[in-house]
Amino acid sequence: MVDESALRAFLADALGEPTGTDADASGESTDADASGESTDADAFAVERHREGHSNETLFVTYGDRELVVRRPPPGETAETAHDVLREYRVTDALVDTPVPVPVPVAACEDPAVIGSDFYVMERTRGTVIRDAEPERFATPAHRRRLGEETVDTLAAIHGVDPAAVGLAEFGRPEGFTRRQVNRWAGQFQWAFETTMAEREVPEIFEATEWLTDNVPEAHPTTLVHGDFKLDNLMFAPGTPPELVGVFDWELSTLGDPRTDLGWLLSFWRDPDDPEPAVPELGTTFTEREGYPTRRELVARWEDATGFTYEHDRFYRALAVYKLAALGEMFFRRHLEGNGDDELYPLMRDRVPAMAERCLRIVDGDEPL
Repeated sequence: MVDESALRAFLADALGEPTGTDADASGESTDADASGESTDADAFAVERHREGHSNETLFVTYGDRELVVRRPPPGETAETAHDVLREYRVTDALVDTPVPVPVPVAACEDPAVIGSDFYVMERTRGTVIRDAEPERFATPAHRRRLGEETVDTLAAIHGVDPAAVGLAEFGRPEGFTRRQVNRWAGQFQWAFETTMAEREVPEIFEATEWLTDNVPEAHPTTLVHGDFKLDNLMFAPGTPPELVGVFDWELSTLGDPRTDLGWLLSFWRDPDDPEPAVPELGTTFTEREGYPTRRELVARWEDATGFTYEHDRFYRALAVYKLAALGEMFFRRHLEGNGDDELYPLMRDRVPAMAERCLRIVDGDEPL
């Protein structure tokens, strides 16, 4: 966990002392929350969020405020991975755009406070879809709307004017896609320093060679999220589905929007798809009646952005390759004893399965 007293002191410096009072309609203070019960101005509690497998998420009660702290996982990480301060910068820039993001409130670059950089944001309430379809969305009309909300929000990200929100220098778009291949090949190299003593994954080297040889020569340039998929999105309570939050911006930059779309498509399942390579990280419910197919998602994205989705095999293969690299990094941390996530040891077998899937996409055996 964290040094809670140090975190509380930071929050007091950044946000002021916690309060349990609110102003009523006349502007006078009360000591009641929305339910009419009294609130404790000194309330402070920290709870680790158990979902997710990368950056750590902590829920913090601070007086009458509900906050979230994001920090990197424990242990050594590959260079540039888990950049939570990057998340803070981009979400702060997007608050007043059509892209729904949680409101960031403070950031800390001093690792002496809780052992790492971190940032704090307001907590957003709703449903993050991880394993199962919410019952309230289980109709063909709501399923279609969920898919449309998802791809429309991705198009909204790609429609942001970076210069207008202070992100003109947020990345190096030229050569972005080739650097993606090189970067994730480097993540494999970092992980393999430890994991190859346990088992080898020769298919990764074949996939690396194909991706390196097939990088598209040109691509559009937009803000990209870097990890856009259902379990990084939040939907409001009730129906119809309304997307109210996009999370996990640590990989965001200026680059090729087709990498975002390829990533989303690699998780989105159509009827008759083969069994998922990593059941723990995938869902099958988008196969059900009503959900848009991958081709329908592509068509809607193209209509909304004005871009065309070319080189599909490359972008979906790159997506699976990146996921496999993340898995191999997880496996290294497991072998080194850094992290207690139950998913990490499963990567011994799941990464080879993802490498095989990557090659099936390359060979055209898993078409769009």
